[in-house]
Amino acid sequence: MAKPKQLALELSEAETMGADSAGFEELLLQASKELQQAQTTRPESTQIQPQPGFCVKTNSSEGKVFINICHSTSIPPPADVTEEELLQMLEEDQTGFRIPMSLGEPHAELDAKGQGCTAYDVAVNSDFYRRMQNSDFLRELVITIAREGLEDKYNLQLNPEWRMMKNRPFMGSISQQNIRSRQRPRIQELGDLNTSAPGGAESGPEKPHLSLWLEAPDLLLAEIDLPKLDGALGLSLEIGENRLVMGGPQQLYYLDAYIPLQINSDESKAAFHRKRKQLMVAMPLLSLPS
Repeated sequence: MAKPKQLALELSEAETMGADSAGFEELLLQASKELQQAQTTRPESTQIQPQPGFCVKTNSSEGKVFINICHSTSIPPPADVTEEELLQMLEEDQTGFRIPMSLGEPHAELDAKGQGCTAYDVAVNSDFYRRMQNSDFLRELVITIAREGLEDKYNLQLNPEWRMMKNRPFMGSISQQNIRSRQRPRIQELGDLNTSAPGGAESGPEKPHLSLWLEAPDLLLAEIDLPKLDGALGLSLEIGENRLVMGGPQQLYYLDAYIPLQINSDESKAAFHRKRKQLMVAMPLLSLPS
Protein backbone atom coordinates (compact mmCIF):
# COMPACT_ATOMS: atom_id res chain seq x y z
CA MET A 1 0.00 0.00 0.00
CA ALA A 2 1.33 3.44 -0.92
CA LYS A 3 2.01 5.98 1.77
CA PRO A 4 -1.26 7.73 2.67
CA LYS A 5 -1.57 11.32 1.59
CA GLN A 6 -2.49 13.97 4.15
CA LEU A 7 -4.94 16.43 2.61
CA ALA A 8 -4.45 19.24 5.14
CA LEU A 9 -3.47 21.75 2.43
CA GLU A 10 -6.62 21.23 0.40
CA LEU A 11 -8.79 21.45 3.51
CA SER A 12 -7.14 24.71 4.49
CA GLU A 13 -7.75 26.16 1.04
CA ALA A 14 -11.39 25.08 1.12
CA GLU A 15 -11.88 26.71 4.52
CA THR A 16 -10.89 30.12 3.17
CA MET A 17 -13.55 29.94 0.46
CA GLY A 18 -16.42 30.16 2.94
CA ALA A 19 -19.77 30.11 1.20
CA ASP A 20 -18.28 30.78 -2.26
CA SER A 21 -20.07 28.00 -4.10
CA ALA A 22 -18.32 28.69 -7.41
CA GLY A 23 -14.88 28.41 -5.84
CA PHE A 24 -15.88 25.27 -3.99
CA GLU A 25 -17.11 23.55 -7.13
CA GLU A 26 -13.94 24.53 -8.98
CA LEU A 27 -11.76 22.92 -6.33
CA LEU A 28 -13.81 19.78 -5.84
CA LEU A 29 -14.41 18.95 -9.50
CA GLN A 30 -11.01 19.96 -10.88
CA ALA A 31 -9.96 16.33 -11.01
CA SER A 32 -13.18 15.40 -12.78
CA LYS A 33 -12.64 18.02 -15.48
CA GLU A 34 -9.08 16.90 -16.10
CA LEU A 35 -10.18 13.29 -16.45
CA GLN A 36 -13.03 14.13 -18.80
CA GLN A 37 -10.72 16.18 -21.04
CA ALA A 38 -8.42 13.20 -21.35
CA GLN A 39 -11.22 10.80 -22.23
CA THR A 40 -12.30 10.29 -25.83
CA THR A 41 -15.87 9.41 -24.83
CA ARG A 42 -18.24 11.17 -22.49
CA PRO A 43 -20.69 9.60 -20.03
CA GLU A 44 -23.82 8.44 -21.79
CA SER A 45 -26.76 10.83 -21.58
CA THR A 46 -30.29 11.00 -22.86
CA GLN A 47 -32.62 13.86 -23.63
CA ILE A 48 -35.93 14.09 -21.79
CA GLN A 49 -38.97 16.35 -22.06
CA PRO A 50 -40.23 17.07 -18.53
CA GLN A 51 -43.98 17.36 -18.02
CA PRO A 52 -45.40 20.48 -16.32
CA GLY A 53 -46.37 20.32 -12.66
CA PHE A 54 -46.64 23.58 -10.71
CA CYS A 55 -44.82 26.89 -10.55
CA VAL A 56 -43.57 28.88 -7.56
CA LYS A 57 -42.54 32.51 -7.48
CA THR A 58 -39.66 33.97 -5.49
CA ASN A 59 -36.98 36.58 -6.13
CA SER A 60 -33.28 37.36 -6.05
CA SER A 61 -31.28 40.57 -6.03
CA GLU A 62 -31.68 40.64 -9.80
CA GLY A 63 -35.50 40.44 -9.83
CA LYS A 64 -38.35 37.95 -10.03
CA VAL A 65 -37.55 34.23 -10.24
CA PHE A 66 -39.96 31.43 -11.12
CA ILE A 67 -39.25 27.75 -10.46
CA ASN A 68 -41.14 25.29 -12.62
CA ILE A 69 -41.45 22.00 -10.72
CA CYS A 70 -41.77 19.36 -13.47
CA HIS A 71 -41.60 15.58 -13.63
CA SER A 72 -40.38 12.75 -15.83
CA THR A 73 -40.46 8.96 -15.67
CA SER A 74 -36.79 8.97 -16.77
CA ILE A 75 -35.63 10.40 -13.44
CA PRO A 76 -35.11 7.81 -10.68
CA PRO A 77 -37.32 8.06 -7.58
CA PRO A 78 -35.95 8.70 -4.09
CA ALA A 79 -35.80 6.00 -1.46
CA ASP A 80 -39.23 4.73 -0.42
CA VAL A 81 -39.59 6.00 3.13
CA THR A 82 -42.65 7.20 4.99
CA GLU A 83 -43.13 10.85 5.88
CA GLU A 84 -42.69 9.94 9.55
CA GLU A 85 -39.35 8.25 8.84
CA LEU A 86 -38.21 11.16 6.70
CA LEU A 87 -39.20 13.70 9.34
CA GLN A 88 -37.24 11.77 11.95
CA MET A 89 -34.18 11.73 9.67
CA LEU A 90 -34.39 15.49 9.22
CA GLU A 91 -34.85 16.12 12.94
CA GLU A 92 -31.76 14.02 13.68
CA ASP A 93 -29.72 15.93 11.05
CA GLN A 94 -29.28 12.84 8.92
CA THR A 95 -28.59 14.02 5.37
CA GLY A 96 -28.43 10.62 3.70
CA PHE A 97 -31.87 11.03 2.07
CA ARG A 98 -31.65 12.27 -1.52
CA ILE A 99 -34.34 13.35 -3.97
CA PRO A 100 -32.94 12.95 -7.52
CA MET A 101 -33.55 16.14 -9.51
CA SER A 102 -32.63 17.54 -12.88
CA LEU A 103 -31.87 21.27 -12.65
CA GLY A 104 -32.40 23.02 -15.97
CA GLU A 105 -30.68 26.10 -17.37
CA PRO A 106 -32.10 29.57 -16.63
CA HIS A 107 -34.32 31.06 -19.33
CA ALA A 108 -35.52 34.65 -19.64
CA GLU A 109 -39.30 35.17 -19.69
CA LEU A 110 -41.92 37.91 -19.36
CA ASP A 111 -44.38 37.82 -16.47
CA ALA A 112 -48.09 38.71 -16.65
CA LYS A 113 -47.24 42.43 -16.48
CA GLY A 114 -44.75 42.16 -19.34
CA GLN A 115 -41.76 42.58 -17.03
CA GLY A 116 -38.61 40.55 -17.43
CA CYS A 117 -37.98 37.60 -15.12
CA THR A 118 -35.93 34.39 -14.92
CA ALA A 119 -37.35 30.86 -14.86
CA TYR A 120 -35.76 27.53 -13.97
CA ASP A 121 -37.12 24.06 -14.67
CA VAL A 122 -36.58 21.44 -11.96
CA ALA A 123 -37.70 17.88 -12.73
CA VAL A 124 -38.33 14.98 -10.32
CA ASN A 125 -39.61 11.44 -10.79
CA SER A 126 -43.23 11.27 -12.01
CA ASP A 127 -44.41 8.75 -9.41
CA PHE A 128 -42.82 10.78 -6.64
CA TYR A 129 -44.44 13.92 -8.06
CA ARG A 130 -47.89 12.34 -7.80
CA ARG A 131 -47.15 11.39 -4.20
CA MET A 132 -45.95 14.93 -3.53
CA GLN A 133 -49.24 16.39 -4.81
CA ASN A 134 -51.04 14.90 -1.81
CA SER A 135 -48.49 16.04 0.78
CA ASP A 136 -47.79 19.64 1.81
CA PHE A 137 -44.72 18.39 3.67
CA LEU A 138 -43.15 16.73 0.62
CA ARG A 139 -44.06 19.64 -1.63
CA GLU A 140 -42.37 22.16 0.67
CA LEU A 141 -39.36 19.88 1.06
CA VAL A 142 -38.94 19.56 -2.71
CA ILE A 143 -39.22 23.33 -3.20
CA THR A 144 -36.61 23.93 -0.50
CA ILE A 145 -34.18 21.37 -1.97
CA ALA A 146 -34.76 22.72 -5.49
CA ARG A 147 -34.06 26.27 -4.35
CA GLU A 148 -30.87 25.26 -2.55
CA GLY A 149 -29.78 23.18 -5.55
CA LEU A 150 -30.23 26.14 -7.89
CA GLU A 151 -28.33 28.38 -5.48
CA ASP A 152 -25.40 25.96 -5.43
CA LYS A 153 -25.37 25.27 -9.17
CA TYR A 154 -25.73 28.86 -10.37
CA ASN A 155 -24.21 30.77 -7.42
CA LEU A 156 -27.52 32.46 -6.59
CA GLN A 157 -29.09 33.86 -3.45
CA LEU A 158 -32.84 33.21 -3.66
CA ASN A 159 -35.42 34.47 -1.20
CA PRO A 160 -36.50 31.48 0.94
CA GLU A 161 -40.06 32.83 0.91
CA TRP A 162 -42.09 31.72 -2.09
CA ARG A 163 -45.64 31.68 -3.42
CA MET A 164 -47.29 29.03 -5.52
CA MET A 165 -48.83 30.36 -8.71
CA LYS A 166 -52.55 29.69 -9.19
CA ASN A 167 -53.79 28.57 -12.59
CA ARG A 168 -50.24 28.64 -13.98
CA PRO A 169 -48.49 25.25 -14.04
CA PHE A 170 -45.30 26.75 -15.50
CA MET A 171 -43.67 30.03 -16.53
CA GLY A 172 -42.60 30.33 -20.14
CA SER A 173 -41.89 27.02 -21.87
CA ILE A 174 -40.35 23.86 -20.48
CA SER A 175 -37.21 22.89 -22.38
CA GLN A 176 -35.71 19.48 -22.91
CA GLN A 177 -32.97 18.44 -20.52
CA ASN A 178 -30.02 16.07 -20.75
CA ILE A 179 -29.67 13.50 -17.98
CA ARG A 180 -27.46 10.46 -17.47
CA SER A 181 -28.78 7.44 -19.32
CA ARG A 182 -28.17 5.36 -16.23
CA GLN A 183 -27.74 6.13 -12.59
CA ARG A 184 -24.27 6.56 -11.17
CA PRO A 185 -23.37 3.18 -9.70
CA ARG A 186 -23.66 3.52 -5.96
CA ILE A 187 -20.71 1.93 -4.21
CA GLN A 188 -21.82 2.42 -0.63
CA GLU A 189 -24.83 2.98 1.55
CA LEU A 190 -24.69 3.43 5.30
CA GLY A 191 -23.06 0.40 6.88
CA ASP A 192 -22.13 -1.38 3.65
CA LEU A 193 -18.41 -0.64 3.79
CA ASN A 194 -15.92 -1.77 6.39
CA THR A 195 -15.94 1.38 8.51
CA SER A 196 -14.95 1.67 12.11
CA ALA A 197 -14.45 4.11 14.96
CA PRO A 198 -11.81 3.55 17.66
CA GLY A 199 -12.98 1.84 20.83
CA GLY A 200 -16.58 1.47 19.73
CA ALA A 201 -17.78 3.07 22.96
CA GLU A 202 -20.78 5.34 22.93
CA SER A 203 -18.71 8.07 24.60
CA GLY A 204 -16.06 7.94 21.85
CA PRO A 205 -15.93 9.77 18.52
CA GLU A 206 -19.01 9.52 16.33
CA LYS A 207 -18.79 7.62 13.04
CA PRO A 208 -20.21 9.95 10.36
CA HIS A 209 -22.39 8.89 7.43
CA LEU A 210 -20.30 8.19 4.31
CA SER A 211 -21.61 8.05 0.73
CA LEU A 212 -19.52 7.04 -2.28
CA TRP A 213 -20.28 6.94 -6.00
CA LEU A 214 -18.53 6.83 -9.36
CA GLU A 215 -18.86 10.25 -10.98
CA ALA A 216 -16.86 9.07 -14.01
CA PRO A 217 -15.35 5.70 -14.96
CA ASP A 218 -12.14 6.61 -13.14
CA LEU A 219 -13.28 9.16 -10.56
CA LEU A 220 -14.73 8.32 -7.15
CA LEU A 221 -16.53 11.01 -5.13
CA ALA A 222 -17.30 10.91 -1.42
CA GLU A 223 -19.62 12.86 0.86
CA ILE A 224 -19.05 12.73 4.61
CA ASP A 225 -21.84 14.27 6.70
CA LEU A 226 -20.52 16.37 9.60
CA PRO A 227 -23.56 18.22 11.04
CA LYS A 228 -21.72 19.27 14.22
CA LEU A 229 -19.04 21.25 12.33
CA ASP A 230 -19.15 24.72 10.79
CA GLY A 231 -15.88 24.42 8.90
CA ALA A 232 -12.79 22.35 8.16
CA LEU A 233 -10.68 23.71 11.03
CA GLY A 234 -9.21 20.77 12.95
CA LEU A 235 -10.21 18.12 10.41
CA SER A 236 -7.61 15.59 9.33
CA LEU A 237 -7.92 13.40 6.26
CA GLU A 238 -5.59 10.68 5.00
CA ILE A 239 -6.10 8.70 1.80
CA GLY A 240 -4.17 5.60 0.82
CA GLU A 241 -4.62 3.35 -2.21
CA ASN A 242 -7.72 1.72 -0.75
CA ARG A 243 -8.43 3.49 2.53
CA LEU A 244 -9.92 6.76 3.74
CA VAL A 245 -9.27 7.89 7.31
CA MET A 246 -10.78 11.07 8.74
CA GLY A 247 -10.52 12.57 12.21
CA GLY A 248 -12.58 15.44 13.60
CA PRO A 249 -11.62 18.25 15.97
CA GLN A 250 -11.87 17.50 19.69
CA GLN A 251 -12.51 13.85 18.78
CA LEU A 252 -16.05 14.65 17.59
CA TYR A 253 -15.77 12.33 14.57
CA TYR A 254 -13.64 9.44 13.39
CA LEU A 255 -13.96 7.40 10.21
CA ASP A 256 -11.77 4.58 8.91
CA ALA A 257 -13.21 3.20 5.67
CA TYR A 258 -11.80 0.43 3.50
CA ILE A 259 -12.56 1.13 -0.18
CA PRO A 260 -12.23 -1.84 -2.56
CA LEU A 261 -10.67 0.31 -5.31
CA GLN A 262 -7.17 1.62 -5.97
CA ILE A 263 -7.12 5.38 -5.33
CA ASN A 264 -4.63 7.89 -6.70
CA SER A 265 -3.99 9.64 -3.40
CA ASP A 266 -1.56 12.16 -4.95
CA GLU A 267 -4.32 13.61 -7.15
CA SER A 268 -7.13 13.46 -4.57
CA LYS A 269 -8.74 16.70 -3.43
CA ALA A 270 -11.07 17.67 -0.60
CA ALA A 271 -13.23 20.64 0.36
CA PHE A 272 -15.70 21.44 3.13
CA HIS A 273 -19.16 22.64 2.09
CA ARG A 274 -20.33 25.02 4.82
CA LYS A 275 -24.02 25.09 3.88
CA ARG A 276 -24.37 21.31 3.66
CA LYS A 277 -21.93 20.66 6.51
CA GLN A 278 -20.25 18.01 4.41
CA LEU A 279 -16.70 17.08 3.58
CA MET A 280 -16.49 16.41 -0.16
CA VAL A 281 -13.63 14.31 -1.52
CA ALA A 282 -12.69 13.69 -5.16
CA MET A 283 -10.49 10.60 -5.66
CA PRO A 284 -9.15 9.62 -9.12
CA LEU A 285 -8.76 5.86 -9.48
CA LEU A 286 -5.63 3.93 -10.44
CA SER A 287 -7.67 0.94 -11.59
CA LEU A 288 -11.28 0.52 -12.64
CA PRO A 289 -13.82 -1.61 -10.78
CA SER A 290 -14.67 -4.87 -12.48
